[in-house]
Amino acid sequence: MKIGFVLDDTIDSSDGVQQYVLTLGSWLISIGHEVHYLVGQSERKDVDNIHSLAKNVKVKFNKNRMTIPFRAKTSQIINILEEEKFDVLHIQMPYSPQLGAKIIKIAPKTTAIVGTFHILPYGKIEKAGTYLLAKLVKSSFSRIDTVISVSKPAAVFAKQAYDCESVVIPNVVKLPNGTKKQKRNKSKLHIVFVGRLVKRKGVLELLHALSLVDDDLDFMVTVVGSGPLKDDVLRLVRNYGLENRVRLTGFVAEEEKFRILSDADIAVFPSLGGESFGIVLIEAMAAGAEAVIGGNNQGYQAVLEDTQTLFNPCDKVSFSKILSSLLRNSNTRKNIHEKQKLIVKKYDVSSVGPEVLKVYEQAIAKHKPNKDNDNNEMGN
Repeated sequence: MKIGFVLDDTIDSSDGVQQYVLTLGSWLISIGHEVHYLVGQSERKDVDNIHSLAKNVKVKFNKNRMTIPFRAKTSQIINILEEEKFDVLHIQMPYSPQLGAKIIKIAPKTTAIVGTFHILPYGKIEKAGTYLLAKLVKSSFSRIDTVISVSKPAAVFAKQAYDCESVVIPNVVKLPNGTKKQKRNKSKLHIVFVGRLVKRKGVLELLHALSLVDDDLDFMVTVVGSGPLKDDVLRLVRNYGLENRVRLTGFVAEEEKFRILSDADIAVFPSLGGESFGIVLIEAMAAGAEAVIGGNNQGYQAVLEDTQTLFNPCDKVSFSKILSSLLRNSNTRKNIHEKQKLIVKKYDVSSVGPEVLKVYEQAIAKHKPNKDNDNNEMGN
């Protein structure tokens, strides 16, 4: 099977959608399929079959930085689709009129098209933007054979914004094979935060809570990520006298992120909302973090499944009590860890990948009767 992943954004970042595409693509390649990536601007050289189809313009959406494609050349898209003759195109949703919608409209009628809906907007402006985008690409949407949503909350929003039914198939991670966990420093417990330094990820709320953690506890905190709130983070670290506890790493490569998470006694993700799924929670569990806890939002609820590991990031007193309790009680951390080892297995690409592959096969089957007669004629 020849599969083309379509992503309006660049594939060069390590954000959730990019990781979904690359993890699923790598697994598909490992079982004998041919995979291509039709994306915006890209400089990557470590992944084969990347087709960079547009210039990227940086924008902010859902309180995150992202890029959108600009001036994708129709002739280039036509040439790639005619040359590669994909069995299925897998579109990451929402998509823009500039690239995703254009590829869908140009694609041969014999090519199956599957979409995956990834987002759950954080605020009113972001929701309004998604509704507007849905209107702009509405004419292309009817061409999609099947829509996947990464969680039930994402499926509900996809129905609201795009008026579409979708099948829920969760995000994927690649579980490590025989990776040795880091030997933890027993004299000093380790709390790890990984995420963009933006408001909705809750890094400031984490610092507020840390300032109230029991004084007798000896611990260190690693904040992994970069973003516009870096100066605010540093200011709070100084104001709360946390200089000897908190270190900021900035952006790190995936391998280093995994190493840091593997050393975490507590991996904490105090997101305020806007999460369609908790991929970072799964990554932390897969890395071997002892206890993974997260903000009580819809996307994280879908993963954590346990009120013991969900909390209100805005209630700094109760948040600090949860941190203090977990730092003090190794048995509680171990019990959480055992439960989460079972959770993470459900999201391994070797378990989830076959579900996506089945969707591909069903979508392709819808087009088989016309395949010989249509002679791969390009669509309008």
